[in-house]
Amino acid sequence: MTPHFTEATTDYWQRIVDADSVAASVTAAPWRHGYPARLPDGRVLVLPIRQLASEPMHAVASLICNQASLEVIETLGRMLAERLAPFKPDVVVGIPTLGLTFAPVVARHLGHARYVPMGYSRKFWYDEALSGAVQSITTPTPGKRVYLDPNLLPLVQGKRVVLVDDAVSSGSTLKAPWTLMEDIGAEVLACGVAMLQGHRWKDTLGAGRAARMVGVFESPLLQAVPDGWIERA
Repeated sequence: MTPHFTEATTDYWQRIVDADSVAASVTAAPWRHGYPARLPDGRVLVLPIRQLASEPMHAVASLICNQASLEVIETLGRMLAERLAPFKPDVVVGIPTLGLTFAPVVARHLGHARYVPMGYSRKFWYDEALSGAVQSITTPTPGKRVYLDPNLLPLVQGKRVVLVDDAVSSGSTLKAPWTLMEDIGAEVLACGVAMLQGHRWKDTLGAGRAARMVGVFESPLLQAVPDGWIERA
């Protein structure tokens, strides 16, 4: 694959900046190397553009939150909590893996003393009945499952919950934990993510669930042009 306007991500996700301080090559399409994600307060988080190996003429603007600065995580988590606050949830449920970065921040800003994490690793005391099969573009091989620790069941059963993840793109990863929560008797009020990427997730989740998605910022899918990247048609 011939690289097309991509670069190392070492310095990305480390700071949120004022929009007027971002270089013109970042603020306007065609974008080169980075995409300016606009936050609710008007500031910008510049995301690295990652060319897709399977589709070299296409790319995404990436958020890898466990490589981000603590300040960025705190800010995005607070903003996500503000979006979820009107739902007045009893419990915040973190979706693995990267949703567990934001879930404790969201829970704290909502005034909760704890949150409920789900996981992909099956401990020996887990119950298969409290799990769901995960399907996504990044996990094409069947067999991966998401689990709820049976000891945490009383914290969510019959409760009003919000799910928290880092991003939604295809929407496939959210289906299993969302369905599991509903199957055990929790009322899923909403699902909050830092980044809404494209719009494919709306079809995957269906109208009812898609209407309950909440995000901090949007990131378009991209396509290559000679001078960089533009929003995919």
